[in-house]
Order: sequence, then structure tokens, then C-alpha cells
Amino acid sequence: MTILRRTLLASVAAATTLGLGLAGTAMAQDKTKVGFVYVGPIGDGGWTHEHNQGRLAVEKELGDAVETVYVESVPEGPDAERVMTQMALNGADLIFTTSFGYMDATMNVAKKFPKVKFEHATGYKRSDNVSTYSARFYEGRAIQGTIAGHMTKSNVIGYIGSFPIPEVIRGINSAYIHAKKVNPDVQFKIVWAYTWFDPAKEADAAKVLIEQGADVILQHTDSTAPHAAAKEKGGVYTFGQASDMGEYAPMPRISSIIDNWAPYYVARTKAVIDGTWESKDTWDGIGPGMVGIGEFSAEIPAEVQAEAKALMAKIASGEYHPFTGPLKKQDGSDWLKEGETADDGTLAGMNFYVEGIEGSIPQ
Repeated sequence: MTILRRTLLASVAAATTLGLGLAGTAMAQDKTKVGFVYVGPIGDGGWTHEHNQGRLAVEKELGDAVETVYVESVPEGPDAERVMTQMALNGADLIFTTSFGYMDATMNVAKKFPKVKFEHATGYKRSDNVSTYSARFYEGRAIQGTIAGHMTKSNVIGYIGSFPIPEVIRGINSAYIHAKKVNPDVQFKIVWAYTWFDPAKEADAAKVLIEQGADVILQHTDSTAPHAAAKEKGGVYTFGQASDMGEYAPMPRISSIIDNWAPYYVARTKAVIDGTWESKDTWDGIGPGMVGIGEFSAEIPAEVQAEAKALMAKIASGEYHPFTGPLKKQDGSDWLKEGETADDGTLAGMNFYVEGIEGSIPQ
């Protein structure tokens, strides 16, 4: 082989290698990079666990078309803004920020990266590149309240609140309204944990409620610690929050609210890929499947299960709204007339208890 021929072949090989390398780079760049910012650990068994299930669903559904990244246990505040900024700098095309307290951080970072799409869970601020999404958890609370009202023997139901924001207040009100419908003697005891995820604080809150006579406990916090505390005490019923928490079934966990984010995450990622993504607000419930109800334990009598399932069906079909009058506010003032239903604006900003709930909402 001549020197000239060897040189030509080497040049062709080098060009081919370079071409393949560039093609590989282009393919890598064609992947849509999706980031997730989590307020708790993915092993919390609740809220963050279900968001992470949604992330995994994106990977499974879209395969090589996407790359997902996540950061867990990110505090609400400056740390969140730093994490989001780094994700954007690292090439994220779409970022899901999965806690209410990330709202301002999301808006701040979105301004700096107008080509990146952001999705903020449970918030209300939007812009051209920021969408919001949430689930109508209060629909699930109506089911829980119905069951709890039937199951309590002490007529005291405990509720562990995270933070006194509208989302949590709606849940308390809905659960109370429906517990009261089936058991006029029921009382609610509320303990504010001021955390989304802190097993020690959540366990302490459960113990306080049990000491106050609660034999059914609902929670708007993310760990399974309240279930462990109830199981240790015995004779106390609990409900899974955000995830099934079925490892505590059939006792003390007798059902659950399950947040099903997967279809939404897949759909919104596809919208970025095909260029149809637009800023919008999504607020779905039992009907569209964003809110699921966990399997009923055999501890719940058959007739109570039937009643709860019938209520689920009515909510899913739109036949019934959990906030239907007549209803009064805690101070006795009229809120909803007979047959009147609450509008979304009032629900989104709810800052009051309904009549019958004792205590005040912390400021």
C-alpha cells in the first residue's frame, strides 16, 4: 500500500469517526432533559415518593427521547433557587418544582431562563414559561371524612396539618364536613406540625392527638411515622397520605389518598418534545384520575365501604361537589346557600374553617 493510499484511508477514517462523534453529540443534544426538585426524600413513602414514580413513568414511556435528573430533600427558600438555577445551567429543558414553598424561587429562576419550561406544583403564580398544577385533594378528603365519621368510637378525629395554606385548610374542611354528615357528634382536633416531612415531629403530633382522645387520624404530612405511632398505641385508625402506605394495612391504615402524577408528567414532557407546551393551570381530581383512593381495609364495614364508593362515583362524575351548601363559616356567617357549590377562586384562596371546627387557623 502506498503512503498516499494510507494517508487517504486514514483521512477517511478520521472523518468518519468525527462524523459519528458529531452525530452522537447531536443525538445526545436531541434528548429532552427533565429535572425534578423534591422537598423530601424519594423514600418518604408519601408525597415525594409519588412524584418520583411520575418521573420514572416519564423514563419508561419516553425512553431514549428523555433524560431525567432530580434533587431530593431541597428546603423551600434560597436552596431551592440554587438547585433550580443549576438544573437550568446544566441544560434542563423542563423543570418540575414539586412543593408549594418553591413558588417564588420558581418564578425567579424562570425569569432568568426564558427558554426553559417550568411546572410548579400547588402554586398559583404563572408566566409564559411557568405552568401550575395540583390535584383536588379535598375530593379524597371527603371520602376519608365519610369513613372516619363512621369508624370513630370516641367521636374524636385527629388531623395533622403541615402548613396553614389553602390546600391544607380545604382538606380539613372537606374531611370535617363529611365526617359530620355521617356522625353529628364528631369533633376534630388539629395539630400543626409546620413541616412537610419530619418523621419525629409527625409521630409526636400523632401521639398528642391520641392523648386528646382521637381514635382516627388523618394527615397532610408525608411520612409514615403517624401510622407507626398509631400501630404502637393500638385501636387507632389512619389513612395513607399522597401514597398508599399499604405496608400498614389492614391496621392501622384503612385507606389512603394517592397522588397519581404520572399521566400529567408524561403529557407535559411530550408537549415540550413536540413543541406544543403552553403555560396553563391544571387542577384535576378523582374523575380524571389525578386523585386516587387506596384499597379499603377489611376493617371498614361493608356498608361503609359501599357508601364511600358511591360518594367517589358521584364526585368522579361531577354529580356531587364536596363543598355544597348549605354551609356556614366558622364565625356563623353564611357561605353557601342550599345546593350552591363553592367556586374555584374561593377554594384556591381558602383561609377559613367551616362552622363546627374548633380553634383558629395560625397566621
